[in-house]
Amino acid sequence: MKTSNIGIRIVAGWVALTIAQMVTGTLIRINWPNAGTTFRWVLLTNLLMVAVLGYLASRTDLRGWKLGVVLASIPCAVGIANLIEGAVFLTKVEIPWSRVGGQVFATYLLVAPMWSWIFGRSAPGHASFWDPKPPASKAWRFGVSDLAYVAFYFIAGMIIFPMVRDFYATQTVPQPAQIVGLQLLVRGPIFIAICLVMLRLLGFSRLTGAVMVGLLFAVLSGVVPLLAPNPFFPDAVRWVHFGEVTISNFLFAFVVAWLWGPSKEHAVLFAKHA
Repeated sequence: MKTSNIGIRIVAGWVALTIAQMVTGTLIRINWPNAGTTFRWVLLTNLLMVAVLGYLASRTDLRGWKLGVVLASIPCAVGIANLIEGAVFLTKVEIPWSRVGGQVFATYLLVAPMWSWIFGRSAPGHASFWDPKPPASKAWRFGVSDLAYVAFYFIAGMIIFPMVRDFYATQTVPQPAQIVGLQLLVRGPIFIAICLVMLRLLGFSRLTGAVMVGLLFAVLSGVVPLLAPNPFFPDAVRWVHFGEVTISNFLFAFVVAWLWGPSKEHAVLFAKHA
């Protein structure tokens, strides 16, 4: 797909997302503090998000409604996973978590058909090849990927904790076993699925795929949620989490894509169609 064509579709997809958010925001009324300033930041983070999704769309052979649903599912899953953690950790923040989650889900449900039309009508990218793996191989890869997420999460958290200790002293932090369960059983599997979907859409060789999945996942799960000021964190805490999450999620996604990337036998097929 030509670069200019990708750019036009990204802008159109960005406008579609903004319209969907305005519609769902009208229907599901949530009183955000400093809504005007926040909205300007949201326009920027929306553009970053849609740029990533537009690039994924340009790489894959998926088209039509299938592509629209896949593209909408990625940021929706990231958003829901982050809201779940927010509801567990930020118990003293006056946010209607279920209503926010409902707005996130409704937004991407509404934008999916629009993205199907915007991105799903362009010329297909590479013919995707998925490296089939036996069940036992999938099982150990999933287990290692899940444990890797928990490890990176706790290592990064311990590094930055002295900088955010005072803020979390005002919250009701769950017990370590609850935190492990949340990451191991909920957020880890969701994020693994997102990384595997992106790996499938990109269709790169093993190393290139690992780097690209790491970069794109870091943008979607770290930069986009934490770049804009929000009612969840004071700015000082938000910027600490910005660096922590972006770096740790890049490393996690790199590991996942490396583990699940094409074997040497399939690398030739990937290289021909990348």
